[in-house]
Amino acid sequence: MKIAIIQMKNTEDKIYNLNHAKELVSEASDKGANIAILPEMFCCEYRNEAFIKNAEPAGELIWQSLSEMAAQNSIYLVGGSMPEAEGDKIYNTSFVFDKSGKQIARHRKMHLFDIEVEGGQKFCESDTFSAGNEVTVFDTEFGKMGLIICFDIRFPELSRLTALEGANIIFCPAAFNMTTGPAHWELLFRSRACENQLFFCGCAPARNIDGRYVSYANSIVTDPWGAIAALAGASEEIMLCDIDLNMLRSIRRQLPLMSARRDDVYCLKTI
Repeated sequence: MKIAIIQMKNTEDKIYNLNHAKELVSEASDKGANIAILPEMFCCEYRNEAFIKNAEPAGELIWQSLSEMAAQNSIYLVGGSMPEAEGDKIYNTSFVFDKSGKQIARHRKMHLFDIEVEGGQKFCESDTFSAGNEVTVFDTEFGKMGLIICFDIRFPELSRLTALEGANIIFCPAAFNMTTGPAHWELLFRSRACENQLFFCGCAPARNIDGRYVSYANSIVTDPWGAIAALAGASEEIMLCDIDLNMLRSIRRQLPLMSARRDDVYCLKTI
């Protein structure tokens, strides 16, 4: 299959962002992509004030636009993430749509980005968002796939649970910054792919050095051997990557890590 990682610029204008995403998804489809992924918070700036301003319930404008992008282009679409309003709560949520525009998955970011790095980045996502609590796996004609969001990748238990649910590819809309990105971006994607023997796809916003939150960009695909299969730069681009699941099966056969786990000594479980 061919995956399109859409590293797009996002602005403070939600309508512009939705229209621009529509153009890029169409271009990705024209280039032969079977699956496209947008960045975390593709529809607005990455800051708490923007999350509140642009929050919408599922089924409204952002959700509808993503559904239409998938249906109009007959493509699976991992819709980056959006501020999803439900009752008095807001979630950092990624929706997935099939080729007919039907929603087939929803992941609410489970680990919220609350950090304060000395001399670097400070951000408190929990000031706005509530945390999700579900492991997310969905079926496609290409097999099972998983979904996490950004900070979730720092917690290996979640990726392992997603792999144990049968995912062969894990998608991760993300927006690492210029403090954590250079230090940990490639390290985390290579590690999670290698230890779970699957493909990992990270999609970030393009870098805007004049923005109030500067994305590291460098969207990435890592393979089951832990190698980088595709890597973007800082600018806006559609990065295409061919995925061969035979590689996954071969590596798992040669290095049977999953079956060698000591479930008699340690285990993971969901509530």
